[in-house]
Amino acid sequence: MTAFEVDPMAGPLRGDVSVPGDKSISHRALMFGALASGESRVRGLGSGADNARTRAAMAALGVTIRDSDGGLVISGVGVDGLREPSAVIDCGNSGTSIRLLCGLLSGQPFSTTLTGDESLVKRPMRRVIDPLGIMGAVIDGQAGAVAGQLYPPLVVHGRRAAPLRGIDFALPIASAQVKSALILASLYADEATRLVEPGPSRDHTERMLAHMGAPIRVEPGGVVRIEPAGWDRVLAPADVDVPGDPSSAAFIVAAAVVAGGDPVTIRGVCTNPTRSGFLDVLARMGAAVHRDEHDGGAEPTADLSVRGAAAALSGAVVSGEDTVRAIDEIPILAVVAARSTGVTEFRDAAELRVKESDRIATTVAMLRAFGVNVEERPDGFSVEGTDAPLRAARIDAAGDHRIAMSAAVAALAADGPVGIDDTDNVATSFPSFVSLMKTLGVSIRQV
Repeated sequence: MTAFEVDPMAGPLRGDVSVPGDKSISHRALMFGALASGESRVRGLGSGADNARTRAAMAALGVTIRDSDGGLVISGVGVDGLREPSAVIDCGNSGTSIRLLCGLLSGQPFSTTLTGDESLVKRPMRRVIDPLGIMGAVIDGQAGAVAGQLYPPLVVHGRRAAPLRGIDFALPIASAQVKSALILASLYADEATRLVEPGPSRDHTERMLAHMGAPIRVEPGGVVRIEPAGWDRVLAPADVDVPGDPSSAAFIVAAAVVAGGDPVTIRGVCTNPTRSGFLDVLARMGAAVHRDEHDGGAEPTADLSVRGAAAALSGAVVSGEDTVRAIDEIPILAVVAARSTGVTEFRDAAELRVKESDRIATTVAMLRAFGVNVEERPDGFSVEGTDAPLRAARIDAAGDHRIAMSAAVAALAADGPVGIDDTDNVATSFPSFVSLMKTLGVSIRQV
């Protein structure tokens, strides 16, 4: 088990860096390229272990993926060309892999077993299994900590003699993973499907599938329609340049906001509006993060820059759509809140209870270990900011990569060296985190 040791910063950070390719877009490029009729080329694929799990899963389903010219070439087998795997598919720590595969495999004429690591098999899956069941999918899971819930390993039995049914379904929470699973299953349905979201979740699935020719359209009011009738069941291959992951960039931006930037620039970051909640909240808090927008491409991108001394920040309320658009960045926003004036409220974030850890509880525990006043609630927490140095501490990351990296950023404002335990899973999303932090001048060691 690895750990981080981080020293406080005596001055601002400085550097010009790039973060790994966006993890969400990379998952989809691999899956959708596998369903295309022809070769798709993907450049800038996320380098973390989660994306590697999706690549391995598609290979197990009969798809040839090879490295070429600094990217990947995916030899798509067509919408109906996947084959039964010879063994259980291990999704590792990747919730995106297992949930999207539930939707995709529900439409196949064979059964597949999906499992994961010690963390993933503790994550409840009914929120994706139940709506897929309405479509006619049959997915068996295991009993676990919460009565009535189902957990991996999952057996996805695939469609029976008849195609899946189209549904008219209102998602109870805005979730890109659940929405994407239902969209993928809908490609194998005999009727139209209409999905309604209560708020905007990531729309990478809709963008990419529409570009490839899927019968999908997005309407006002959070409505997504999939109408397979009359579709020729062909997805065109695509060339995908994966932009930098905004969830990874958030740690670099926050570090520069906390310690100052002289300057710090992150190149080519995805600024899709469904992913930019972190930047919007930072702007409300008074952080000056400059966006140099790029033209062209299926996804909007920008270079992000932080220049000058640590910002004078004010507390804010993060709720509703802001929470949805910044759900993965709540722990690092909480660190920024700890360095702000006043109280910051995080609301409507109950989904964090079922991430790699109970991310509300682990974020609260991390901040309290640094001496920050935090009040925990069922769907979030409040943080009382301070301009005094944070207390040097030993932090338990609980196997959660985002807690580990958030704690490393908080350590820059501590009154002494900070140790962070159980950091192995940082490799699932941001394997270059330590090296990039060192490039910016941070004294961080992996031990």
